[in-house]
Amino acid sequence: MSEDLDRARVLRGVVIAEVVIVLLLSLGRSAVYAVVAIVARLTSGTPLSQQTATLNPSQSPRPYLDLTYQLLGIVFALVPVLLAIYLLGPRRAALGVDARRPAFDVGWGATLAAAIGIPGLALVWAAAQLGLNARIVPAALQPVWWAVPVLILAAVQNAVLEEVIVVGYLLTRLRSLRWRAWQLVAVSAVLRGSYHLYQGFGAFVGNAVMGVVFALFFLRCRRVMPLIVAHTLLDVTAFVGYTLLPKDWLSWL
Repeated sequence: MSEDLDRARVLRGVVIAEVVIVLLLSLGRSAVYAVVAIVARLTSGTPLSQQTATLNPSQSPRPYLDLTYQLLGIVFALVPVLLAIYLLGPRRAALGVDARRPAFDVGWGATLAAAIGIPGLALVWAAAQLGLNARIVPAALQPVWWAVPVLILAAVQNAVLEEVIVVGYLLTRLRSLRWRAWQLVAVSAVLRGSYHLYQGFGAFVGNAVMGVVFALFFLRCRRVMPLIVAHTLLDVTAFVGYTLLPKDWLSWL
């Protein structure tokens, strides 16, 4: 019996160490930087509402060098996803990251995007009025031919990275430690909100609520693909819409 308990403790420690390492290589690291960023914003002497948070900035004034940096950033950001999926071993099949149910994935993805996106716009507006957010600039690429394709790729990258790691991988691993459902949802939601803190407190709340909805959906349906579809639709709308629409339409952001 004592040997079984010792083995269980060792396995638990291995899983916890693995989760910590994966997060520190990906969105956990982003959360730490976001916390530092919001502290820096709040202590800068400039009101938060008068500061700017740029999500997709240009990396170089030279267009093709900028394109190179953008594509490299997208590719290397997905490496932790491959690591997480690899570490899950046989459990990776339970993530639902496949094309076996396209109608289900697209249908629920579009439904979730609408359910999150429309109230999300209202929350962004309210946060801006209350001075709880920085001014959000979803895209700041140069006016070049590849800007929209790169923004779409960036949206897909964000969706895959966040949904696979913060929902699929994290909840699967923590469930193996016998965490309760409310604990799983809370950790996933707070983590999602935390790495958006650099945008302000409204962004934290909005993304945490999104995290609750997405975590509950995954626990019920055991599929990450609808979440990837929903997140991609939300980010494509934000990034490409900001790039193509007249700027005076978006002055409320």
